[in-house]
Amino acid sequence: MKKPLSSLLPALAGYELLSDTPAARAVLDRSVTMLCYDSRKAHDLSLFFCLTGTQSDGHRYAPAAYRAGARAFVVEHPVELPEDALQIRVLDTRCALADGAAAFYDHPEREIQLVGITGTKGKTTTAQMAVSVLNRCGIPTGYIGTNGVEFSGMHFPTVNSTPESLVIYHYLRYMLEEGIRVCVMEVSSQALWKHRVRGLSFSVCLFTNLSPDHIGGVEHPSFAHYAACKHSLLTDYGARLVICNADDPVAADMMQGVTARSVFFSTSDKPDNAFPQLPPVRWRASQISPEHRGDRLGVRFTCIRDGHAYAPRFLPLPGPFNVQNALGALAICRDGFGLRTDTILDCLENMTVPGRFEIITSPRLPGVTFVIDYAHNGASLASTLDALRAFSPTRLICLFGSVGERTIGRRRDMALAAAYRADLCILTSDNPGSEPPEHIIGQIDAAFPPDACPRLSVPDRAEAIRTAVNMARPGDIILLAGKGHENYQLVGTRSLPFCEREILEEALSSRKEAKSL
Repeated sequence: MKKPLSSLLPALAGYELLSDTPAARAVLDRSVTMLCYDSRKAHDLSLFFCLTGTQSDGHRYAPAAYRAGARAFVVEHPVELPEDALQIRVLDTRCALADGAAAFYDHPEREIQLVGITGTKGKTTTAQMAVSVLNRCGIPTGYIGTNGVEFSGMHFPTVNSTPESLVIYHYLRYMLEEGIRVCVMEVSSQALWKHRVRGLSFSVCLFTNLSPDHIGGVEHPSFAHYAACKHSLLTDYGARLVICNADDPVAADMMQGVTARSVFFSTSDKPDNAFPQLPPVRWRASQISPEHRGDRLGVRFTCIRDGHAYAPRFLPLPGPFNVQNALGALAICRDGFGLRTDTILDCLENMTVPGRFEIITSPRLPGVTFVIDYAHNGASLASTLDALRAFSPTRLICLFGSVGERTIGRRRDMALAAAYRADLCILTSDNPGSEPPEHIIGQIDAAFPPDACPRLSVPDRAEAIRTAVNMARPGDIILLAGKGHENYQLVGTRSLPFCEREILEEALSSRKEAKSL
């Protein structure tokens, strides 16, 4: 893309030109080929946005961007730069980045249908289910979320579940060029708070559930703030259809102020009068039961829409919560895009979600099932362990840790989730960052009640996986929780290659004699 800088200025609401030298004014006559907020990517044809964050301030990196060649800067306050640097002051650089990106990429959001999914748990699985079904049914669909950006057989990694606005607009334009007409996007509370989805209009929005997470420190100041951010997706982003999980205790609160057509789903057998504050539930699931099919762990359920029951189906993801995710995907595809319910159910029987209940078995360990899952907070870990316990393993072993430097409350929550659900826990690293793994593990271990299951402490995660493999016995289910789809580990200030599946498969191929505990 290439745009005259002057043509982008009208998109920057309330802008003010701070530089008043001939050299700086001459910058207005230039064209820009890239917008950026990372000084390491800046060059002489870039427009640099000084983003303010909770841990760093982009204004500090403006001199580095200048040395890299940038001469146009969007700032919230003046920065000390040479006189040939054009400084464009705005009230909020994050808002300006979203508005500028929309203009730079010729407003791709106006040409593509967006589906936004928010909630504490289930966003990725619901989104991947919907994307899989829509593509199989001939509707070219892309995905933006925790698992990266995916469309047309291509995959691009991202840092956050919902990336910065500039990244979103870039990929929406790319999707359109590839013939994509729908994009399903995970919309995090942080994204709503930090204006990453500013300017987007979501034709379909879905709320999965709400529980405390991402609160404290550099994240949300309170649970109320966290909930309010998620609620805003349903009311403030132009939805024509809002889909809601009626089983969640805050469903009625989340639907306050929603004016769009609403559809509700539930896995409860309660009658509609059990939801007095909600309209009738359209989608239900009944007769939910675990099913072990070959090397897949899943669940069988009967889908009911408007009182009509369909033939029982197999879902290759266990647990009632994954049935909820499936109902959400059904509502997106049927009520949002008009696909036949039977067709959607057929598609769901054969789908997988990377990093979500990935099953790995090995002929070296017959009767042992390894499960890789992204469960990384107390609620998701409890649900995952409950789902696995339903398959009556000889032992249920849980390997997990917690992230460093933030979301400290997760450590206690995850310990309590595993304390009585697992038969053995292997405490290890997740993404420790600059916090010593031993410190994180110590806090997790201290949160276990005195009569909880036994624990091992193995700070090196790869070694912890090898330990789990070497102690496995027939009938065991071993859950590797927290990393899921991630192919990296954050250690110190570096992102190191780390693929849990590859490490597990390597450990299985060189498995030692079984050890008992």
